[in-house]
Amino acid sequence: MHKFTLALFSILVAASIMLTACGSSTPAADTVSTNGAATDNLNGNITISGAFALYPMMTLWADEFQKLHPKVTFDISAGGAGKGMTDALSGAVDVGMVSRSITPEEEAKGAYWVPVVKDAVFPVVSAKNPVINDLLANGVSNDAFIKIFITGEYKTWGNVIGKPEITDEIHVYTRSDSAGAADAWAKFLGNKKQADLQGVGVNGDPGLLEAVIKDPLGIGYNNLGYVFDNVSGQPVTDAVIVPIDANNDGQANAEEIIKTSTQAMDEVASGKYPSPPARDLNVVTKGKPSGVTLAFIQWILTDGQKLVGQAGFVQLPADKLAASLAKVK
Repeated sequence: MHKFTLALFSILVAASIMLTACGSSTPAADTVSTNGAATDNLNGNITISGAFALYPMMTLWADEFQKLHPKVTFDISAGGAGKGMTDALSGAVDVGMVSRSITPEEEAKGAYWVPVVKDAVFPVVSAKNPVINDLLANGVSNDAFIKIFITGEYKTWGNVIGKPEITDEIHVYTRSDSAGAADAWAKFLGNKKQADLQGVGVNGDPGLLEAVIKDPLGIGYNNLGYVFDNVSGQPVTDAVIVPIDANNDGQANAEEIIKTSTQAMDEVASGKYPSPPARDLNVVTKGKPSGVTLAFIQWILTDGQKLVGQAGFVQLPADKLAASLAKVK
């Protein structure tokens, strides 16, 4: 499986990625030849844009679907959930990747959506943070995160860990693009919105992670698929996930200290990790999908689910997958 490094993603998100040379844009269904053998006539170019969170999963799905249907080509780009929604509604793309809830206003404009997979957003600091040992030992409560990201009451890392003699300033980073990760993180912090998050705005998941890693005093948040290395399953070099002290006991227990992608996936799947910031990831079309786009989405919800764990994501419950499949049929 691919190893998504920050350097690679800086290139990937800068432009649309053509996975193969463009083919016919006219979809056609599979047919059966006169001798009874299946003939794959599914063809067309599917354009997709949107959430950084869903991008690694979508590229893997596209690669595998293309092996089954060589006449189908893909253009996939990451630019944030807001761009995915805007592009889908305007007809600029066939499919928008949206890593947040769909609003009634968007549905009224024609947004037709189904959840396809699940992931989560994790608070991240640099491994060089001056109070890293305290953070890992005690975790950070929801209230403390609110005072860092929403109200700005906590100005120093000493405030966070209850040691006023430590005066190192907190450097807060957030997303500058309209992002599902920011939406989920803000909802976790008192059902707020992305606009309520304080901090220096950085574009994209890779950019935000890089900013925090380079700043020992920084704190930010990232999607599961970016904070972990897809090969080793460990956090990206110099990135540390801050334990969320979910039970407010002032201590980070074994479940709250997340060290591997496997553990993160298990805790999201079991519901042990808070939701939000765990959430469903959606695909959006302008009106009900049809043709080759429909065939691809149906495949994602069935055979494509076999790839979810491989890509470091969490499969939706069977009943939710069934509901998604029934909705697009």
